[in-house]
Amino acid sequence: MNKLCGVCVVGGILLLPVSDSKAEADTSSFTLGGALRGNYSWLDYSTDSNGSFDFDLFRLDLKAEKNQWFVDVQYRWYKAFDAIHHAELGYQFSDQQSIRAGVTQVPFGIEPYASHSFWFGGTYYLGFEDDYDTGIKWRFVGERWTLDTAYFVHSEYNDADRWDRYSFDLANSSKDGIGFEEDGQFNIRGQYQLGVHLIGTSVQIGRFNNTSTNESGEHRAIAFHIDSRFEHDWNLQLQYINYDYEAEEALGTDNKRITMAAFEAPFEIATRADVISVNLAKSFTVNNRFIDSFTCYNDHTYIAPTSGAGLTDSIQNVTGCSFVKGGLYTYVDWIAGKNMWFVGGPGIGMTKACQNGVRD
Repeated sequence: MNKLCGVCVVGGILLLPVSDSKAEADTSSFTLGGALRGNYSWLDYSTDSNGSFDFDLFRLDLKAEKNQWFVDVQYRWYKAFDAIHHAELGYQFSDQQSIRAGVTQVPFGIEPYASHSFWFGGTYYLGFEDDYDTGIKWRFVGERWTLDTAYFVHSEYNDADRWDRYSFDLANSSKDGIGFEEDGQFNIRGQYQLGVHLIGTSVQIGRFNNTSTNESGEHRAIAFHIDSRFEHDWNLQLQYINYDYEAEEALGTDNKRITMAAFEAPFEIATRADVISVNLAKSFTVNNRFIDSFTCYNDHTYIAPTSGAGLTDSIQNVTGCSFVKGGLYTYVDWIAGKNMWFVGGPGIGMTKACQNGVRD
């Protein structure tokens, strides 16, 4: 079991709100904002007993509205690379219906996140949480029902060689030259508010290409979730996902593995797996000179791939608390994993012995 403890401080700063009499008459607005993030980390398997601190993110946000039209853009500069987070142009038909196009969040599973921590859940690293692709999305918000339908042409960057990205997407491998790219994807999600429980189901169907052979395969995923908010600020998130990338010799996936990448690193995941998320959180209101509120949580993800040589279960567990004071956000997390990417594992759903030489 590999472990990592991190303290992350995130500051949000509103830089430039613009409004004048003409803009108010036209119901127009323009807001420019951003954030700066520092990260202290300590690894129990590192030789550095004091841990390390670094500034790892600078972010700019732009939002503009003109009557029923709106624009929402976020761009990020990390220590070693920069990448788009989202960039969408939209139209608000009514209080219930809207449409948006561009690099927008994929409607799948619990929204906005199936987690509470800085690290997200294990679903993030599989591309099923806070994922942004290029396409068009329609949304309906009723009294109890919320419906999302979207079609995505490809990932946020139509470049399988680009590993410096925020969202986890199919990509080219760093070792054997076999790679993959997303090629059209349809999503639909329905959610129903039943008392304190938000119950939802999601379906994702698409195609992917082998970038070497140009062979095309299919992928699909289905999810069921419950996001419950009880009295005294308790939040329970339960989610089940089954996903499947076609495994064929012509596609280069007959070994039951497929390559993904983000944050400048490619890695492999099992082509088919069941994913279970169980997250519990409790929020507290303080309102003193140091803290406005804080939330403590435990986020657990269990990933069970189908049988195959070298495939095995992966686990990610994050225990921590987040603290809020004005525009300052601080996460104190303890992350532990087994056979899990970013927590010492070679990928997701595989043992260290079957590592593809991508990263140890």
